[in-house]
Formats: sequence, structure tokens, C-alpha cells
Amino acid sequence: MKKILQRLTLVAASTMSMFAVAGEGEVLVILSSETTMDLADGQSIETGYYLNEFGVPAKALVDAGYELVLATPKGNAPQVDKKSVSTDYFDGDEAKMQSIQHFVASLPDINDTASLSEILAGDLSQYEAVFIPGGHAPLIDLANNPEVGEILRHFNKQGKPTAAICHGPITLLSAQVQPSSYYQAIKDGGKAVANNWIYDGYKMTIFSDPEERVFESSLEGKKLKFYPAMAMENAGGNMAFASEWQPNVVVDRELITGQNPFSDKLLAEKLLEMLAK
Repeated sequence: MKKILQRLTLVAASTMSMFAVAGEGEVLVILSSETTMDLADGQSIETGYYLNEFGVPAKALVDAGYELVLATPKGNAPQVDKKSVSTDYFDGDEAKMQSIQHFVASLPDINDTASLSEILAGDLSQYEAVFIPGGHAPLIDLANNPEVGEILRHFNKQGKPTAAICHGPITLLSAQVQPSSYYQAIKDGGKAVANNWIYDGYKMTIFSDPEERVFESSLEGKKLKFYPAMAMENAGGNMAFASEWQPNVVVDRELITGQNPFSDKLLAEKLLEMLAK
């Protein structure tokens, strides 16, 4: 009996150790590979992910015990949008901003992400959720990307959380047949019809037109090729907006979308709540 009890104790200790290593599971984070965005007049601006939109939800996930797996289309190091490195997005607190900067810089794969093809070659079922930060960069290579669409269809079919913030929700447009055709029609100002979009009719939000106009006014007369809210509504999104710059997160089934940079904390809360269910 003593030997049996000792053996059971060892098995129990081993099991507890295994769960401690495993944590809460893995969350896939999809970021853009691009660093410059073309404008309507042929000029371009630097872009990337917004520091708080990536770092604040990502840190909340890590603090809750989740492991992040970072991926970009090319498998390269994503670039932070320099405009987002500002205390304006951290309640005016320099220390908060620096803490998130340090957190992002310390992520193991931040300078050598997995490519989307590598993610698809693996087992998507290993991920508990997918998270897509904002910044204008997703408009370039995530909204029209069939590989992104394949990943999103998996999470949609499995009913696992899909969270995107600010311009990140534009990525959802990739989850349709021939997303590049829809995207090109939107950019060209022609008739764009979404083809079998899995989020048709979902309630969602994205960076609003009034907020985009404020951003565009900082470009010294230059214009964006299109506004993302229009592209989402045209595809069939049931859009829901709050007043400019107010936190706003919309949840519909497995989808969690945040309107603007100031929705970062609320989006993290809603994602963690859904993961806990």
C-alpha cells in the first residue's frame, strides 16, 4: 500500500508539473509584414502596428497564463508605427508606455515571427484564440490574404475567439472567396461585392469614418485610398460605432472587435472572458 501511495503521489506531482508548463494554452497573434502604405496620390507613409493595440491585450493574455505565437505573412519582424509610441495612448503615463515597450521587445519571436504558411502547415487546433492588432498596416497585406482567410475560417468553424482592434478588423475581409478581388474593387472605387464572406451579418466595429478623417487630416493634404468602415459595411458587416475616441468593443458569437486605440483594455477583458468560458 505504501508503494502504491508513493506512486500515486509521483503521478500527481508529474501531472501538476505538466499543467504548470502548459499554462492556459496558446494564442495566435497575426501582424502585418508591411512597413509603408501607399496613398491615393501615389505617395506613401510609414506604418506598422500600434504599440498599445498590440502590447496591452498581449500583456493581458500573457499575465493570464497564455503563450503568444506571433505570425506575419512573410515571417519577418513587424514594425511599430512610430505615431503610436506616445503617452496619448497610455493615459499620459510615460512609465506605462515604457513598460509595454519593454514587454513587446522581450517577446521571444518579435524579431523572427512564424510565416502564415508555417502556421498553416502546423495544427491550428493548438490555438485557443486568434488576435489581430491594429495600425494601418493590416490594410496592406492582411485584408486581401487567402492564408489569413483560411486561418479565420478555422476559428469561425470551431467557435474559438477571434479578436481584432482598430484597423485590425479589416483583416476579416480575407475570409471570403477571392478576397483580393473584393479588396481591389474597394481600392479602385468600383462595384465591390463580397463573395461568401463568413462574417456577413455579424455585428462588429472598426476605426470609424470620423476618426479616420482626423487621422487623414494629419497627412498634410494626402488622402487614403479608402476608409475601412465603408469596406466592412459594404461586405455585409453590421457596423456599430461609439463616439469618436471612446472605448467601444462589440461581441457577436466568437467575434470580438474594438473600434479604436482606446478600446485596448476592454478588448483584452472581453477576450479573456470568452477564453474562460
